[in-house]
Amino acid sequence: MLVLLPPSEGKAASGRGAPLKPESLSLPGLAGARAAVLDELVELCAADEAKAQEVLGLSDGLRGEIAKNAELRTAGARPAGEIYTGVLYDALGLATLDDAARRRARQSLLVFSGLWGAVRVGDRIPSYRCSMGVKLPGLGALGAYWRGPMASVLPEAAGDGLVLDLRSSAYATAWRPKGEVAGRTATVRVLHAPTRKVVSHFNKATKGRIVRSLLEAGAAPKTPAALVEALRDLGYVVETQAAGKLDVLVSEIH
Repeated sequence: MLVLLPPSEGKAASGRGAPLKPESLSLPGLAGARAAVLDELVELCAADEAKAQEVLGLSDGLRGEIAKNAELRTAGARPAGEIYTGVLYDALGLATLDDAARRRARQSLLVFSGLWGAVRVGDRIPSYRCSMGVKLPGLGALGAYWRGPMASVLPEAAGDGLVLDLRSSAYATAWRPKGEVAGRTATVRVLHAPTRKVVSHFNKATKGRIVRSLLEAGAAPKTPAALVEALRDLGYVVETQAAGKLDVLVSEIH
């Protein structure tokens, strides 16, 4: 099973670990594209703070992110699973998984990123600010930029099992499963059962809990139908829609 996750806008501090080693990142087929984004982002943030703020869409209160980006090559790096924070990652709770579930997380979770394309949670990266919605002056819109590299790398990463796509719409633009892979891809929408509405915070937290439940159970569904069975066995209320689309209904918002 390969689980596709969005990153978090807010991130933990880089810390004092060894700096980034680009060659150590998973999915080496993305190395050239990563280097191009990193080069342009660092150069932009080091040379023109006002322009960088505009390009990155940052408020005045987030101007400090620009200096952080300018130092990406020398900043300390930590596992991506520690860098990404926020509602989904708090609910997922990687740090509190047992050893077996943590191993499964390192093997199956793939976090999409405007800067890195996609990384595994064990990949060591520095804290950064660069969403998939950014349009860099030289490379253009990152969602479109990543489509080519992703198309050549992600089908192999998907293997022959289920692809559970929990990305937000901005990150889904970078790679859309096609052909045979699309046939074993499932997407999940979380609905507040009484109202049948999506609530953003609730949606993210529940997706984090779903991933945690699957990792703890050692579930390895190969198809969307098998995923439905696995989630129901874990106590989730699931309704199936067309083409691998699932609705998970939750009564309480917390």
